[in-house]
Order: sequence, then structure tokens, then C-alpha cells
Amino acid sequence: MADGSIEYHDPGCTLVRGAPFAPIVTDGRYAFVAGVVAADISGSEAVLGDIAAETELVMNAVRDMLADIGLGLDRVVKVEAHLADLNEFPAFNDAYRRFFEEGRYPARTTTESRRLYGGSRVEITCMAAL
Repeated sequence: MADGSIEYHDPGCTLVRGAPFAPIVTDGRYAFVAGVVAADISGSEAVLGDIAAETELVMNAVRDMLADIGLGLDRVVKVEAHLADLNEFPAFNDAYRRFFEEGRYPARTTTESRRLYGGSRVEITCMAAL
């Protein structure tokens, strides 16, 4: 992939399919992971509405997606997190931080997006170095 060619990946994880986008696209330098919300994940109904549980479920899905292309969360350089309510920021942070080594967090932007797919409370997208 070092030649800069673009490749489209459909990892074998539990994401619900059907939307017109690739879950992961690589370009020879980076892997771009499309936004993941709890409602995208089969069996997520039990956690919908709980920001901490949704964050854990989504981050586990992102970790599994990256693993399918041979990467770990330690290769993530940028994260975009969209919360349905920024008042849930502390609970989101508490759940999120457990996925990275202390002091080795990726760059991150966090915004409020009131209407996330399926009534989800958090959406996470990221970019990882190959």
C-alpha cells in the first residue's frame, strides 16, 4: 500500500451494513475509519442511552475494525467524537481514556451533534497511521 493506492475495507465485525460508505479506507499512509455509533452495532439495544456504555461499545468496535486490517489503537493519530449532549463529556472521557495509554492519547476534536443515527449518544471516527 505504500504506493498511495486507495483501498476499501469491509472488516468482518458486527456493524450493520447497507449504508453507502466504506467502513475503512486506506491510502498507503493512513486508515480512515468511518463514524461508528452504537446503533451501527448488532445487539446494541441494551446500551443505547448510556454514554459510558455506548462509548465502550463503539471503541471496542473501532479497535476490532482496526485489528481486521492489522492495526491497533496505538496507531490512532486523530479522533473525532460527536456527542449528542456535551453535558455528558465527563462520562464520555472516563470511558474513552481507558482505550489509550496515559499520555499517549491521539489528537481529538469533540463536538455536540444532537441527532446521531439511531438515537445514539456518541459517534466516533478516527484516522490511524499504517
